Amino acid sequence: MQATLLPSLFDDLSAPLADRLRPQTLADYAGQQHILQPGKPLYEAVVSGRLHSMIFWGPPGTGKTTLARLIARHSDAEFMPISAVLSGVKEIRAAVAEAKKIQQGQHKRTLLFVDEVHRFNKSQQDAFLPHVEDGTVYFVGATTENPSFALNNALLSRARVYVLNALTTDDLLQVLAKALSDQQRGLGSLGISMAEDIKLQFASAADGDARRLLNLLEIAVELAAAKGSTVIDAACAKEVLSGGVRRFDNQGEEFYNQISALHKSVRGSSPDAALYWLCRMMDAGCDLAYLARRIVRMASEDIGNADPRALQIAINAWEAQERLGSPEGELTLAQAVVYLACAPKSNAVYKAYNAAMRVAKESGSLGVPVHLRNAPTQLMKSLDYGKAYRYAHDEPEAYAAGENYFPEELTGTTFYQPVDRGLEIKIKEKLRHLQALDKGNG
Repeated sequence: MQATLLPSLFDDLSAPLADRLRPQTLADYAGQQHILQPGKPLYEAVVSGRLHSMIFWGPPGTGKTTLARLIARHSDAEFMPISAVLSGVKEIRAAVAEAKKIQQGQHKRTLLFVDEVHRFNKSQQDAFLPHVEDGTVYFVGATTENPSFALNNALLSRARVYVLNALTTDDLLQVLAKALSDQQRGLGSLGISMAEDIKLQFASAADGDARRLLNLLEIAVELAAAKGSTVIDAACAKEVLSGGVRRFDNQGEEFYNQISALHKSVRGSSPDAALYWLCRMMDAGCDLAYLARRIVRMASEDIGNADPRALQIAINAWEAQERLGSPEGELTLAQAVVYLACAPKSNAVYKAYNAAMRVAKESGSLGVPVHLRNAPTQLMKSLDYGKAYRYAHDEPEAYAAGENYFPEELTGTTFYQPVDRGLEIKIKEKLRHLQALDKGNG
């Protein structure tokens, strides 16, 4: 095919490929079989036309808008979309007014679809409540953020949450096959061909996002057309896919999921998994200073005195990363993560700190024992400040056996309980020995 013909054919299909290929029936819908197979509540509600308010929570490109459209079609309801990015209370009121007209004039239900619903503030979300309650609209919200944090409890209580998963490789290959073969809405009339391994590359680069997959495919078709070809080959794929980015959503749900996975992999002594999650976040463009701070926290929280070198290694890695910059500095963080994952684990200091902080907050302003107070003036000395203080260095083993350093109300309190791992084994032995000296003194 000549280079002049392919672009003209392609240009006739003016709408983006992702819009043209939007499924028209549930049979065409790819993925989400965990909620869209016979017997599942959502599937049964859709095929029977029984509407209810709902929230679709999932990453981009998983079919949230499409599913809402299909539900409206199956339910013979008016589909009314608004975007929280572009709308406010004024647009909400206008949509509700239109829904009332449809209800009264056509005796038809309205499915009000709110994309990016998490971007609405509390008052905007509250504006939907009375109209959901009286049946004016059936509310369907789409969000990439955890509804528990992004949506009001009042709205959540009136809608059922459905979790949409990132599409699998098989799901994406199904979407790709449809795009290449569909004669009316896809690329079937253009005769585009791709080897199976190239299709897999596109599916991998799409990272669970059907919209991204189809956008990449469109770019590849245009690139091939510019070269007078209908074949998307390895060279074309490399050029199109070289700038791919992974799902990350900085400061969003996926961000916190991944840092949680990294921390728990370190805590679980899995250096390989810890490295994987570190690289996932680096690959997605996570702020390296943020990663360095979290790694230092892991060293103190999960290793502590079982291996005090872990904290120093984490701090050294942070400093080295700042000095070297990217990409050289990433390796130092990887070194620290591997060391932390392999180190003996102890959360004894972490637990002791939390317990001590709780007691400090709950016990109020207990006075410092008189024998522990400093006495820089004659008045303080006359009040017995520092009297009977035992200077530890003058005592046997440099330990004042039986001495109390707490406020009297907390005498005998224990926070720190070393574990039987790493250096804390020796720390525990030392503390037991000192406790024995205390008993002997008593």
